[in-house]
Amino acid sequence: MKNGLKLVDHLQKHFGFDRFKGQQEDVIKSVLEGNDTFVLMPTGGGKSLCYQLPALIMDGTAIIISPLIALMKNQVDSIRSFGTDDGIAHFLNSSLNKAAIQRVKEDVTNGKTKLLYVAPESLTKQDNIDFLKNVKISFYAIDEAHCISEWGHDFRPEYRRIKPIVYEIGQAPIIALTATATAKVQHDIQKNLGMLGAEVFKASFNRPNLYYAVKPKVNTETQIIKFIKDNEGKSGIIYCLSRKKVEQLAELLQVNGIKALPYHAGMDSATRSGNQDKFLMEEVDVIVATIAFGMGIDKPDVRFVIHYDIPKSLEGYYQETGRAGRDGGEGQCITFYSYKDIQKLEKFMQGKPVAEQEIGRQLLLDTASYAESAICRRIILLNYFGETLEEPCGNCDNCLNPKEQVEASDEVTRALKAIQEVKEKYKAEHISDILTGTKTAAVKSFKHDQLETFGLGDDHSARFWNAVFRQSMIAGLITKDIENYGLLKINKKGHEFMAKPVDFLLVRNHNYEEQEESNGGGVPAGGTGGDPELFSMLKDLRKKVAKKHNLPPFVIFQDPSLSDMSIQYPISLDELKFIQGVGEGKARRYGKDFVQLIKAYVEENEIERPQDMVVKTVANKSKLKVYIIQSIDRKLSFEDIVDAKGIEIKDLIMEIEAIVNSGTKINIDYYIDDVLDEDHQDEVYDYFREAEDDTVDAALEELGEDEYTEEDIRLMRIKFMSEMGN
Repeated sequence: MKNGLKLVDHLQKHFGFDRFKGQQEDVIKSVLEGNDTFVLMPTGGGKSLCYQLPALIMDGTAIIISPLIALMKNQVDSIRSFGTDDGIAHFLNSSLNKAAIQRVKEDVTNGKTKLLYVAPESLTKQDNIDFLKNVKISFYAIDEAHCISEWGHDFRPEYRRIKPIVYEIGQAPIIALTATATAKVQHDIQKNLGMLGAEVFKASFNRPNLYYAVKPKVNTETQIIKFIKDNEGKSGIIYCLSRKKVEQLAELLQVNGIKALPYHAGMDSATRSGNQDKFLMEEVDVIVATIAFGMGIDKPDVRFVIHYDIPKSLEGYYQETGRAGRDGGEGQCITFYSYKDIQKLEKFMQGKPVAEQEIGRQLLLDTASYAESAICRRIILLNYFGETLEEPCGNCDNCLNPKEQVEASDEVTRALKAIQEVKEKYKAEHISDILTGTKTAAVKSFKHDQLETFGLGDDHSARFWNAVFRQSMIAGLITKDIENYGLLKINKKGHEFMAKPVDFLLVRNHNYEEQEESNGGGVPAGGTGGDPELFSMLKDLRKKVAKKHNLPPFVIFQDPSLSDMSIQYPISLDELKFIQGVGEGKARRYGKDFVQLIKAYVEENEIERPQDMVVKTVANKSKLKVYIIQSIDRKLSFEDIVDAKGIEIKDLIMEIEAIVNSGTKINIDYYIDDVLDEDHQDEVYDYFREAEDDTVDAALEELGEDEYTEEDIRLMRIKFMSEMGN
């Protein structure tokens, strides 16, 4: 060892630690011996040290290839803080001006710089290649190496070009590091870098301190606010897929008294890095971010990571949740999921190359499987990364609230027969189509509708069969082919099962179809999602109040409002006005009996309400809504409004419905009088007085489609709801 020091002495000298963590020491020895080295170490395992320490010990400059400018700056600042000379570490990227680049190159040439961080884009520039050819390079470190693989969750094409450039600059050992990689991704990284013979170090993916839970996406914002208020003062990250949702959610949290800031790539860099620093310095508790946030952020006490949207892959999910509890303390990982989100992500893939779409779909299928499964979350995650956990973890929602199990050895046998009959050359979706007897184009073209197993499983849905495949995989009966990702193969254990079936308990999966959204009429969709007993009592009360006022129940409060009451337990009119679809007018007009009932119910059942019950909504700043209300006050014709805003009449009517449903009174008589005579108006108005529900289809069926259009009914419904409900 250089200077006769032991490795641990170097660690103490440069970083002030007296012992290594996990496999760090073995990895560092491998690099010092000049071996190509592959490191798979979960977030928080101390990957950075694996290349930082050997770089400081060895002669020459280590080239660290890193994908993010913010990450490079953090790392360089961190290394400099341990030494006396800033020249020891530099970064070379597009954020530097010419003078700064010149300073960096001088320090490297003079042998001062031990670590040079470079973005892959900067590495490909010819003048940088020419400069580095004359530098003594100790080794190349490729951080976030999963970016090399098309199967990785964050594939970057420029990472594929690293190896040819390394050849051009000059050979030196390579260390590739990632926090998350399946066997397929690992193989892809090693193959692309020409290091299939590398020393491989794989740490366990099991993080026992992390609690995993998946919840249906219903009243998501309310659930998030309650969760954060119950964990007051704790640090957390909330991930959203779109920048727009990041902005909206951060604002909603702020309005509700939570110290939160947004972070996404569309913000100017000063604001973005300022928000990141405030989070690191604990000036704010919560960062709402796109996946751009968190790579290399070394904040050990993040206590929760919430996914507002399901990520595109399990690798992405694992890496993002891994930012919780890095100090070994509490870490809650809560994900909100609706199958519609998966379908939305599939739509985003349209127009991409076919191979990329195939990969993307497969990754999404794995994510959906994880989200919908009722098996121990940790067993599924570790299995995905090629690791086995013998016992359920006891620290996830599925372990703590076990789901119903059914005997399914017959179904598993049928599934295995179908895989065998197609000679193990097809994916789960195709085999479930065969079993359910679904004549898709693919099934017909391969003549698979003539197989013995075609329709053999039509007593169950495709979703059920996908659960059979997933759980058979976990049980080790089948695998997915790594090289031809997604093709189902039967294992030795699976063949034994076919020859002699044994009991197989299949866990019935959750149904994640429900999601908060609006139907065609602009009225929020129903669903309880709260206290079922209270919800039922509120419905009975609504009936009584409706009878007293001689109105249909839906005019008093719609189902989503009752549902929200059964979740939030408002016990005063002031709290009631913040319930979805209520507002101040409705609360005053109909609310007294409801809050009295809820108050009595809460006291009788000793229900602990969240400290700050009211979830305040962000004042709707929609210029369009304000314009519509002002234009209707001025009795502007609908045609003029839509021309001015470049929308269609049906869009305008939907906007007006939303305004009325949120409790605002609006008068469109001047427009209705132009399109419907008085008798027709009275007939529709009287219909809604007696109707059991407020759907347009039911009204058209009762009143006659030859007599009225959908637009007529919707306009009259707006008039009725505004006059009677608001």
